[in-house]
Formats: sequence, C-alpha cells, structure tokens
Amino acid sequence: MSEQFSKFNIPQLVTEDDTPVDNIFSEKQQRLLTEPLYSSWKPNISFLATANVGLFSDIYHEPVVPDMLLSLDVEITEKNWPTEQRSYMLWQFGKPPDVVIEVVSNRIGQENTKKMERYARMRIPYYVIFDPFQELSDDILNVYALLDLRRYIKYHQNFLSEIGLGLTLWEGTFEGTSATWLRWCDEQGHLILTGEERADQEKIRADQERVRADQLEQELQKAQQQSAQEKEQMEKMAAKLKALGIDIDKI
Repeated sequence: MSEQFSKFNIPQLVTEDDTPVDNIFSEKQQRLLTEPLYSSWKPNISFLATANVGLFSDIYHEPVVPDMLLSLDVEITEKNWPTEQRSYMLWQFGKPPDVVIEVVSNRIGQENTKKMERYARMRIPYYVIFDPFQELSDDILNVYALLDLRRYIKYHQNFLSEIGLGLTLWEGTFEGTSATWLRWCDEQGHLILTGEERADQEKIRADQERVRADQLEQELQKAQQQSAQEKEQMEKMAAKLKALGIDIDKI
C-alpha cells in the first residue's frame, strides 16, 4: 500500500466512537490485564498493551475490538497522537499483535466463532478467551495457538513461551470487587503485580526491615549494657583485690 493511498484513507476510518459497551467487571478486568505490565513487567524490548482499542486488518473492513491486546517490539509516537496510531492498524505497526484476549460477558460476542476466524486471518499467534461466567463452555479459560498461519488449536499450557508471560486464574479482590480474575504471571506462576500491589509489597518489606533494624538495635543496646555491667563488676573486683594488697597486674 502506497504512503499516499494510506494517508488518503486513514482519516476516513472511525478509530473511536465513544460508545460505552463494556460492563464494570469487564472494564476492571481489562485494566488488570494492562496496567500490571507497565507497572511490573520488565522485558528487554518495547511493547504495547492496550484495552478496547480497534484492531484494523485493512482499510476496507470494520475493525475488531479485542478486550485486550499485547504487541511486542513496537513503539508508538505520542506527539500529537496521529490518527494512524490511535488504533492498531496492522499496516502501520508492521506486525499483528502477539496476543489478543476476549472477556466473555454474554453469548452474542462470537468470541469462539467469528472473532476467532478474524484473528486467525490476521495471523495473531495467541488468542485467549476468558469466560468467567461459562457462557460459551464449561471452560473458564481457553488459550489457542495459531497453526500453519490459518487456524487456532487448543494450547494446553498457560505459559506463552514466545512471549515470556503466562496466564493464570486468580481468586482475589481488585478495586473492591472479589471475583475470579485473569492475571498475567511469570514462568513460575508468580503474579505480575499491579502498581498498588507493588507499593503494598514494598511497604511490607520496608516495615519488615524496620522491625529487623529495631531488633538489631535492641540487641546491640543489650550487649552494650551487659558489657558495661561486666566492666563494672571487674572494676569492683579489682578494687577489692587491691584493698587486700593484691596487685592484679601481677596475677
């Protein structure tokens, strides 16, 4: 596609329509999949993690809007936020996202049919369906890998080795809501922490170090007191020996 053709058509694309479509749980879940990556994940390459942003395969079709996408080794130009980077346009970024995630809220989203087919045609390596209310099947979490650049097959592990991240179900409370959440994790299964969780963890560690420092200081003071008492006892004993005419230096 020529640069002139691209520039002519991009302004005609609807990259944002301000239509609220997600429920509160889905919105929280989307942020729980994006914010921790920027807060706590430290890969050696740049990445883009975003939620509810249009994904365009070409200028002729309506975009598909994944609940979350992760793309490695890409950069965006923040200056003036050009139209061609307000959505994820494959021809602008030069590659498909590495992972797309859909959070199922009902049975009309076509996550396991039409959307799956579109993502496969875009050649996205990993596709994840998180179905917390089991609307589509008995499985809460389904991870798929692209086979032969044409179709998805069930991926029977939750660690995406080519990405360096895993996915895990987490029973916990996020922003006052207790539920089963989908979380990123490392190969050992440790959660990629949110910024708040990191701050809490660092506060706990700082408090523990403060307690240990206080304990060491108390032990030092106790040792100094014992040393002072021993010194005083030695001085008293020396004084008694001297009173008896015994020179302790000759002992």
